[in-house]
Formats: sequence, C-alpha cells, structure tokens
Amino acid sequence: MPRPTTALLPVPLAPEISLHLIGEPVGLFDLTGGEFRSDEPPPFWAFVWAGGQALARYVLDHPGTVAGKRVHDLATGSGVAAIAAAKAGAAQVTVSDIDPAAVAAALRNAEANRVELEPGGDPGDVVLAGDVFYSPTVAEQMTALLRKARRDSAEVLVGDPGRGYFPDRLFERLATYVVPVPAALEEAETLETGVWRMR
Repeated sequence: MPRPTTALLPVPLAPEISLHLIGEPVGLFDLTGGEFRSDEPPPFWAFVWAGGQALARYVLDHPGTVAGKRVHDLATGSGVAAIAAAKAGAAQVTVSDIDPAAVAAALRNAEANRVELEPGGDPGDVVLAGDVFYSPTVAEQMTALLRKARRDSAEVLVGDPGRGYFPDRLFERLATYVVPVPAALEEAETLETGVWRMR
C-alpha cells in the first residue's frame, strides 16, 4: 500500500499542535482499497482520532498531570497525545504502536512541533491511550496492558468516544469534550469523548 498523502494541519481540538494528516474527506479503509490485510495495518496514524484529541486537550489544560514525569503513549497513532505531553513539560515521552509506520509518523509529527519523543515501551509514570477500544480483540489486549501498567503504579489516562468495547467499569471520568471529527471517518461531525483515569 503506498503511503497516504498528508499535509501539516492543526488538530481541531488542540490547534497548538499540527500533525501530518489526510486532508481529503476519506475514510480509513478508503486508503486500503476497502479491505483490511492483517500483514499491513491501515494507516490509523494518518488521522487524528477523537480519543487522542481529547487526551491532548486534557493534558495541555492540566499540565500537572504529566509535568516532570515519564510518559508513555501506548498505541500512539499520530502521536497527538504524546506531543501534548511533551509540550506540557513531561520529563520524557516514549511512544509505541503495533504499526512501525505509526511510530515513524509520531516522531515526524513531534519534529514538526519541535518536541522530542522516543520509541519505547516502558510505561513510566503516566500511560496515555487514545481510542484503543475499537474491536473486541484489541480491547482485551489493551485492557490487559493498561491494567498491568496500573498495577506497576503508573497513572493510566484513556481518551474514548464511546467505542463499543470500552470497559468503563474500570475507569472514572475526568472530563468530557465535544470533539470535531471528519464525517467520512466517523459518520458524524463531532463525537462526545471522555478522558478517563483507570481506577
């Protein structure tokens, strides 16, 4: 699959951050010929998802959440939450994703925002995860990873727009945002999106 064409665009809910994103009104699977091939993930990183936007806004508005701490953005996608953490004064921000192209995109986006991110998987003091509960299998894997990070004393913050597999019983809501999203991607122009802390 050829690399999607992106442009440096401001994040709707966090315009102090700009990302290399798809600018045209297309859906995720439009970029893969309408199908998902497990050997090559669709370019999730070419969009800024509602959960990541909400996390970014929350972190920018509440810098004490991450200031001076080691932060890990799990399933980073475009890196929006990680970039927000770096801008909010985190001591170190690492990113990981099952798709190496996402990690590369997050690092490229960090450079465009003049902040530093590092690839890595150490949960650190704070774990961020935006929009990670989008299928039963992924939700189960993410829940296990986030619970382990919480047991290891990390604070776990999640941004989720009400995806069907979000285990809300494990979390307490910190904030709610109405997040602008591309209609071609979400079949809506806004999504009410929560930022949650794992209990």
